[in-house]
Amino acid sequence: MSDNAPTPQDDADRIRLKRLAKLQSVSSSASSSPGPSTPSAASPPVTAPVAKPKPIPRPSPKPSAVPSVPQPAPAPAKKKTIVPKLDLVSWENETIGNVLKVTLNKDVAEKSAYDMVWLKHLAQELESEGISGDRLSVDLLDRLLIARLGLDPQSMTDELDYLPVLVSLPPQQTAFEYLVGCWKRLNSARSAVMKKGYSPSESLAALDQLEKIRQLVISYAGYILQDPEMFPQPSGREVGATELVKPLLSLAALSAPLLSSGLENPYTLSPSDIEQFMQDFARRFEPDNELDDILAPVVRGLLFHESLFRPEGLGGGDSSWRGVVSGLEVLVSIKSIAGMITRMPEWNPENATAANFEKVSLLGPLCRLGVFMQEWPAIGHSYFSEPEKRSRADVESSFASLRGTLKSLQTSLFQVFNTLVRASAECREAVLDYFAKVIKLNVKRAGMQVDPATVSSDSFMLNMQSVLFRFAEPFMDAKYSKMDRIDPLFFARSPRIDLTEETRIKATSEEAHKWEEENRNPSAPEPNFISNIFYLTVAMSHYGYLRTIQTFSDLSKHLDDIQRHHDMLNGDGSWMTSPLRVRTEAALAHLRKEKDKIRIQQFTFEAGLMDQDSVFQSIGFTNFLSTWLIRQADPKKQHPNPVVQLPLPKEVPMAFRVLPEYIVEDIVDYLYFAVHTSPDKFEMSGKTELLTFVLTFLTSTWYIKNPFLKSKINDVLFMSIWGYGRERNGILGNMLNTHPMALKHLMPALMHFYIEVEQTGASSQFYDKFNARRNISHILKVVWNNPTHREALNIEAKNVDKFVRFVNLMINDVTYLMDESLSELTQIHNIQVEMDDKTTWESKPLEYRREREGTLRSLERHASGYTTLGRSTVELLKIFTAETKAPFMMPEIVDRLAAMLDYNLDALVGPKCQDLKVREPEKLKFNPRALLSDIIQVFLNLSDQQQFILSVAGDGRSYSKELFDRAADIATKRALKTESEVNALRAFVEKVEEAKATMEAEEDLGEVPDEFLDPLMFTVMKDPVLLPSSKIVLDRSTIKSHLLSDSKDPFNRAPLSIEDVVPVPELKERIETFLMERRNKGKILDTPPATSDEMEVVQ
Repeated sequence: MSDNAPTPQDDADRIRLKRLAKLQSVSSSASSSPGPSTPSAASPPVTAPVAKPKPIPRPSPKPSAVPSVPQPAPAPAKKKTIVPKLDLVSWENETIGNVLKVTLNKDVAEKSAYDMVWLKHLAQELESEGISGDRLSVDLLDRLLIARLGLDPQSMTDELDYLPVLVSLPPQQTAFEYLVGCWKRLNSARSAVMKKGYSPSESLAALDQLEKIRQLVISYAGYILQDPEMFPQPSGREVGATELVKPLLSLAALSAPLLSSGLENPYTLSPSDIEQFMQDFARRFEPDNELDDILAPVVRGLLFHESLFRPEGLGGGDSSWRGVVSGLEVLVSIKSIAGMITRMPEWNPENATAANFEKVSLLGPLCRLGVFMQEWPAIGHSYFSEPEKRSRADVESSFASLRGTLKSLQTSLFQVFNTLVRASAECREAVLDYFAKVIKLNVKRAGMQVDPATVSSDSFMLNMQSVLFRFAEPFMDAKYSKMDRIDPLFFARSPRIDLTEETRIKATSEEAHKWEEENRNPSAPEPNFISNIFYLTVAMSHYGYLRTIQTFSDLSKHLDDIQRHHDMLNGDGSWMTSPLRVRTEAALAHLRKEKDKIRIQQFTFEAGLMDQDSVFQSIGFTNFLSTWLIRQADPKKQHPNPVVQLPLPKEVPMAFRVLPEYIVEDIVDYLYFAVHTSPDKFEMSGKTELLTFVLTFLTSTWYIKNPFLKSKINDVLFMSIWGYGRERNGILGNMLNTHPMALKHLMPALMHFYIEVEQTGASSQFYDKFNARRNISHILKVVWNNPTHREALNIEAKNVDKFVRFVNLMINDVTYLMDESLSELTQIHNIQVEMDDKTTWESKPLEYRREREGTLRSLERHASGYTTLGRSTVELLKIFTAETKAPFMMPEIVDRLAAMLDYNLDALVGPKCQDLKVREPEKLKFNPRALLSDIIQVFLNLSDQQQFILSVAGDGRSYSKELFDRAADIATKRALKTESEVNALRAFVEKVEEAKATMEAEEDLGEVPDEFLDPLMFTVMKDPVLLPSSKIVLDRSTIKSHLLSDSKDPFNRAPLSIEDVVPVPELKERIETFLMERRNKGKILDTPPATSDEMEVVQ
């Protein structure tokens, strides 16, 4: 043990020695009692710059860990030992002199070469009072200290015998440094007493005297920190609080011993001294409630240290911020100081704004340290300069360095907050209020367009999130055994998080307010710590972490925009010979610079967000949150033990409805991000929770009001079956084909959502539905080979009305998407042909060419989307018609299906098919052969259905035998179909031709009265019905087909269902009579043989 660095054991040693003395039946002396030490009241004050400090009460004994030290034997040893005798009077005189480095005897000072300071004036004063100066005692401590501290080495004196005293004083030593030296010598004296092996009573007496000296030295040290001008100070030295800040900062040397000096200054606190010194400090000033006034400036000096505001931040070479962290860890480890810190007004400043909170709150400057370029540009330029030239290994090396540093900071921050939380109930509440204040100030971060200068930085919010994730870990066990400790009524019982302006999952503001009033119970206990941490973590994630992720994701879009702009400016390179060359080169250089800047930003975000441990933490909390959310919807409130039963009840519980919508939003947004960027992290855990969450809310979509969130859940499922690495089927691909919940509920969920997405209520619903259905189509194709899923489809098909609606929407999509994609391909073809004529093209004005090139790029972007969506829907149609055919033969479906297929077949192989020929069709995701093969397959799947044959034959717009013959020839030539399949197609066409001939013969009705015609389709009605609101009569199949896509009256947009329509039997009877009369008349006039021959000639 170092003499200058004793361990904190005063009280424990005193107690031990008392017990030993009792065992040996030794009488305790009066000096060993723990009474307060006060200077002698009889001594008149010595002339000094300031008044004497008030008497110092002894602190109450506090147990502390004590290392093994030599102890007096409790019983006589077998071998007789000689116990040294302590002359307390002589020891006291010598110890006080050595500790304070003072003497009242000139000869003693001269013999020590004035290392012992002769207090001449105090000696004279004592002599005048009749007090001997031959012996130093505890009663003189106060006067000795004041006399020594009052000496000024820079002062002048006429006393020649006193001049050597002043000259020998350390010229630049501050009063605080002198007292630190006294404290260190005091510790050495204490160690010496413990090693001597005095009798217990003598040791206790000596230790008690040392404790009195310690109390007085610490008292003056504290007062000098508070008022450094109390005694003379050297000029040019920083005095006051900064003298304690520097030793606290030096604690970083403990973690880097090679950087620290081997020699310790006897007048300064070394890193190994700090903790003991601060504990002595707290014991002295806590009972008198003086800690706040004395240590507050020290805390401010430490936590607002200039090293935390340097541009290089965490990337600085000197890592000064580590000293701040280490110093803070020591301060908060002492409970009284921890409480003092949370009482300071700067702990949670009242008037702080979101933008300056991280700079004016005590822990803000430390918590805002990070790696993101927007706040710390020096880090980005230092670690990721010239991003295009850096190898991946180089980038990964920079990642490892930054992530290691950031992780070290975040671990230390958690230790600080955790220590504060454990210090006292008041500290715990102060920490929770701190997190709540950060959330309250940063509500704007969740907005669409946010000025970063008006809110807290991403680095600050990320560190806050990291701390909260660590707090949440203890209650996120694998079995969810502590989930019930989270209070579901938290938002009604705690004002910590304000939801006034937040949208609820499925409740109005009035419903939410009413629920809160009903569940607010003033007499109920406050929500527990677990509940507070859980809800604060969720809110912090919404306003902080996920907004940072969104910023990171938006950078990719910004980069794409810049690249498109670059490509547009570059064009065909003709600008290089034009007068605009200089301007274009400057613009391109600027764009390249912007690209580099964004790439650096991306790298810094990747360094901060994609650390493996951080991703695991985030996935773990998101899984826990999703499981908790399902439990709130579960009628039994027991999920996942046992797993919730699906679908959920139609009645949504109010406690679930009033939850903030951002809970669902955050789960979905983070899962989408994690599945996209870190799919491999789900291999450890999280697959089951992911699958359960997705299926729960896709089978029970009525639990969520926001249509965009429902679509995002569908997107997560879609992303989770994309392959990565060696996992060809993605995160959930295999589970979808094996997990009991997926086998039972996946098919109904997808079909239900395919229908629901048609009407979202959003202004963009027409386009949103295509993306959602593309995802559904892809998922269905992935699982289609599983017979269990196909059986589930057949079960769904038994619900005829629902399945027919599903089929109708599928046909609508194919019709629109194929029409749009083929139309845009034609336009692309025309522009490319125009550009191929180089002479004509180069003769056009530059502005015209740029406009046409821009149009081409826009068409290519749109066309690739349409062709992908169209192809996926046709594939879906192909596999469904192969599995179940009856729903496709419904009157409201079959004619439209036949017409759509004929139209697209005509586009692919008809006279205008050459207009679809484009350069690089694979770039546009256009594969005409595969598309033709799928359409032919649909015809083959339904070729045995008589109603389908009649519908194809009745298609007067697109059907022709020549069209099918050409399709069959192409299928044979390109090996799209086998010979048997081509023969089956030709046989189908023959049946269609026969049906067409029969229909043409029967349907020559001549002039038909308007009242018999359907007002929308202009065909003869077979089952006329009256629409109740608009009073329009039309065919039942027509309105039924319309209602499959739109639940409104097509003539006045009033709500309408098929049950509302009114049959018109008298009109139906008149139509049937008319048709019978015309057909009978036709039979009398027909000459079949002649008509048949004429038709053969035409064909």
